Amino acid sequence: MSESPLLRLQDVEMEYASTEGGEKLSVLRGVNLEISSAETISIVGPSGSGKSTLLNIIGTLDMPSKGSVELEGQDLTNLGDEDLATLRNEKIGFIFQSHHLLPQCTVLENVLVPTIPSGKNDEAAVKRARRLLERVGLQERLHHRPGQLSGGERQRVAVVRALINAPRLVLADEPTGALDRSSAENLGALLLELNKEENVTFIVVTHSLELAKKMGRAYELIDGKLVESK
Repeated sequence: MSESPLLRLQDVEMEYASTEGGEKLSVLRGVNLEISSAETISIVGPSGSGKSTLLNIIGTLDMPSKGSVELEGQDLTNLGDEDLATLRNEKIGFIFQSHHLLPQCTVLENVLVPTIPSGKNDEAAVKRARRLLERVGLQERLHHRPGQLSGGERQRVAVVRALINAPRLVLADEPTGALDRSSAENLGALLLELNKEENVTFIVVTHSLELAKKMGRAYELIDGKLVESK
């Protein structure tokens, strides 16, 4: 018997109302996707094709107009706001193009922020944070603030923050978009290494074809439909 997918999207559609009372704008049309545990997936497509919208739906930041999103067999479209917030905190990590670190907090404090709602801000959480920060080469930056770090270092902090609660799924929206070529290459390699070490699934939305090709499977959004690249 084959293992059930970690994530399943069935006939997902997303429409937005027209600002001028015309026809609705259809962004996603019948998106279907199944992802197993610890896979790496990339999604590419032109600006405005719906990549970020799809990622927001997977991450429960938005709800689809139609269709279902299941994580570990649970239909997320049927959950209330409080349950969705708990699920996001415990099972989904987020990495954005802009790191969204708190400027007044140290590197270690930034990484521990996601542990606060669940009450995990204890010795075990601090130990995990220190271990992960050392793993990504930031052991000497624990007490620095974001303004004292390079762009690549800030994004590595964001990666560790996404992993701190040991999520099953990490969603990365243009994670290398604000980095120079060398830092982007290093971050892409780091994501693949952490995928194996942490047994976590990565879905990466990117304009970088180089990064996209490094993932285990590559998809493209074309006219609102998700097509697997050969």
